Amino acid sequence: MYLAESKVATRAIYQPGASSIEGLPTALQMFFTHPLIMLMPHWHAQVEVNYVIRGTVRYRMGEHDIRLDAGQMCLFWGGQPHRMDESSDDSLYAGAHLPLVHFFRLRLPGDVSRQLMHGATLLTSATDTADRENFARWFEYVTSGNPLKRQHAVDELLLRIERIALDSYCMIPDALSGAEPISPDQPYAQSARSVARMCDFIAANFMQDIDTIDIARAAELHPKYAMNIFRKSTGMTLSKYVNLLRLSRAQALLMQEGANVLQVAMDSGFGSISAFNKSFRHIAGMSPSDFRRDIRVVTCAMP
Repeated sequence: MYLAESKVATRAIYQPGASSIEGLPTALQMFFTHPLIMLMPHWHAQVEVNYVIRGTVRYRMGEHDIRLDAGQMCLFWGGQPHRMDESSDDSLYAGAHLPLVHFFRLRLPGDVSRQLMHGATLLTSATDTADRENFARWFEYVTSGNPLKRQHAVDELLLRIERIALDSYCMIPDALSGAEPISPDQPYAQSARSVARMCDFIAANFMQDIDTIDIARAAELHPKYAMNIFRKSTGMTLSKYVNLLRLSRAQALLMQEGANVLQVAMDSGFGSISAFNKSFRHIAGMSPSDFRRDIRVVTCAMP
């Protein structure tokens, strides 16, 4: 997926895989590369951070489009199907895919976090020359295999994202009807810590048969309270988030040659093929079989 800067002019198509962000929905991954266009929308269970170093790219989101030029940075929730359909020949970008356990460590304004989780995109042009150097170093640290370097990079990245709230930024669209407003006296930081604990447990166990009671117990919360703060913080129920992790992995497995839909359902943590088909159709707008067919058609049509 990562290309040397000297190969930026090479045109290629992004294809999800079992070892990619879709196949590893709970992993934090960083990139510093030429962005590849996507022939089909994809989704993943991480918040995506994109910083465009040069050139321009365009994303088609669920409810809006966004174009990023050199020097701009954005954040959006990858759980919504999205597609990069334009990437200039000279484009170069850096960024990260943040699992929710990392995202809810961020000290962002509560309304910003809620709007992001409901499908808005945060956009800022308040960047500087240090960002390119920092993103390159963070990418090197995260991929170094050294856990101390990796943690240092994660900590610095989260601080950099928090700094966005101190500078100028905008939310696109600027109002979302589904996002619940946060009251000033609501203990958002405490809720965020509880949500992070739940996400941590889910990340380690989403392939198993877990339910709300298991998740709440891991976070030492009453099940009803756990469901309430998770929904208010993310716009999702706990079961929907668990399914999203499973669907992200399933999407990647369906890309593999000779993938069997029933086996993919089982390997992704679904207890039945009917539950898998229903959940997959809800996010992708098509059945897993049709998705697998379309992927093959697209792949065969590639030059």
